[in-house]
Amino acid sequence: MSVFRLKQLASTSLHAAADAFHWNYDRAELIADGVIHAIGVLSGIVAATVLVVLTVVYASAIDIVGVSIYVAGLLSMLVLSATYNLWPVSRAKWVLRRFDHSAIYLLIAATYTPFILELKDSTFALALLVGVWCVAILGIVLKLVFPGRFDRVAVGIYLAMGWSGMMLYDSVVKALPAMALWFVVAGGALYTCGVIFHAWQRLRFQNAIWHGFVLAGAACHYTAVLDLVLS
Repeated sequence: MSVFRLKQLASTSLHAAADAFHWNYDRAELIADGVIHAIGVLSGIVAATVLVVLTVVYASAIDIVGVSIYVAGLLSMLVLSATYNLWPVSRAKWVLRRFDHSAIYLLIAATYTPFILELKDSTFALALLVGVWCVAILGIVLKLVFPGRFDRVAVGIYLAMGWSGMMLYDSVVKALPAMALWFVVAGGALYTCGVIFHAWQRLRFQNAIWHGFVLAGAACHYTAVLDLVLS
């Protein structure tokens, strides 16, 4: 049976009860989402390779560490999201869902890393980085151990983590190039707006639109990291 016919869970399914979500997309929606994920993974691999090479050539050792962590988080998110969303409905899909949602925590913390490492003289900035990673690790553990629970709370945590960097506004403005700063803000805004479509489950192509916003936000943050490396 194809993925398109396996689009709906029975309400009596043990997996549906355990993970408390529905997968009810038609053929056109799945194709659109697949195209977006294919673009994301292929573009991510190329962009990550370019970024790492440029960092090794132009940046310092601490920048190489920060960018490597960022690239690992970015590719993990893109690959796990594509794998989970394109996998046929089955027991494996519910397992993949845990890793897909966990990768969001990883991406947020990894994206912070190269920027905060630029503020290495700020104790508060480094404390915030440690805090973000601690929250990310806790969130990953909860997603892996308690799948399907606290999903609405998790969305709030994602947003809180993403915008917590505003506490470093003054230091960031002084340390980051202007273009990088604007792309950081634009990326955060795109992620935040995308949450509207993530929650709007009755909208056709809702999942594809949401992933389009994610891809656009990730592209903005990638551009910010690239500008940071080349500045």
